[in-house]
Parts: sequence; C-alpha cells; structure tokens
Amino acid sequence: MRILVIEDHALVREGLLLALKALEEDGAPAETLGAKDVDEATRLLEANNDFDLVLLDLMLPGTGGMAYLGVIRKLHPHIPMVILSALDDGDTVMKAMRQGAAGFVSKASPTDVLLGALREVLAGEIWLPPEYRESTTRRRRAKTVAERFGLTKSQARVLELVAEGKTNRDIAKLLEVTEGTVKIHVSAIFKAMGVSNRSQALLVAQGKK
Repeated sequence: MRILVIEDHALVREGLLLALKALEEDGAPAETLGAKDVDEATRLLEANNDFDLVLLDLMLPGTGGMAYLGVIRKLHPHIPMVILSALDDGDTVMKAMRQGAAGFVSKASPTDVLLGALREVLAGEIWLPPEYRESTTRRRRAKTVAERFGLTKSQARVLELVAEGKTNRDIAKLLEVTEGTVKIHVSAIFKAMGVSNRSQALLVAQGKK
C-alpha cells in the first residue's frame, strides 16, 4: 500500500508519515511518501501512478489544496483523496466533497480517528465527521426527490441546500449567483413538487407528504 501526504509543515508531515505506517496490507506497513507543496506532489504522482490514497492539506502555499484537489481528480481519478484540514466548517467540508474528496478529517481529530477514516476510504467508503453525515443524508434524499420531480441540475443543487437549511442569501453566495436567481429556482422547485413553501418541500423530500 502506497500513500502520499501533501502537507507543507515539515513536523506535521513527518508525524503523519510515521503514523500512517500503522496502516497495513497483508501484514506489511504502508509505504508513505511526503510532499511539501503541489509541485513536489505533482512530480511524485507523475513518477508513481500507483498510489492507493492521497492525504491532502487544504492550506498549501501557492496553489491551494482545494484547487489542487480538482486537478488530481481530473488527472488521477482512480486515486481516492482525503482532506486533512484545520478549516473544518460545514461549507469547507461540503465544498471539498463536491470537488471529489472521498473523505474529510479535521486536524483536531486524534490519530485513531484519522486511521479509521483512511481505512474506510481504502475499503471504498466515503468518510465524513459524524456531525456532517446527517447533512449528507439529507442531500442524497434531496437528489432522489429531484430526479422524481424532473428538476434541472441547478434546481437540484438549490434543493440540496434548502434541505440543509440554507437561506436564499446563503445559497446565492455558495452558488455565486444572484439572490433573484435563487428565488426563481425555488419557485420552480415548489411548482414541480406541488408545494407552496419550504416546510412543505422538506416534508416531501423526507417522504412525509
């Protein structure tokens, strides 16, 4: 098993490389390589295309981790990516997952939580902090409802955010559109679902109406 750790702080990177050796495959400890920035990471990925997992810090110098996450997903879609970050607010977590991350671990987490998360991802699962799993369930439910009512991709995304309790202003900011555009989408969603307000829409999304 080969794991790449992309982290600019040397002490943190070295500590992670050591801790990750606890991950084993067929009794052999994981082979861990470290990169201090995206340039070094890119060279390692080009030279070794057989990584089983990449652990990526979001706060990197130069090209940020969020942007680099998208790059790796395009160039190496077969390699699962797990984000490790001190920025662990809901918006950051969900943005990373939308960019294609297979997991998100807060830097405040103990080592055993990190190792457990990586084991799940290596087994083909998606891992999120417990406090965000309910939100993800709501989004999946919203996606199913969107398909049932024939919503457009934009309307489906708005519905996901409505299901997360976001206001029109919040949604406009997250999707980088005007609040008026969000209102148009919300009205279209209500019409398609045969409801007249958010509460009714959420009841339909939850299968309670």
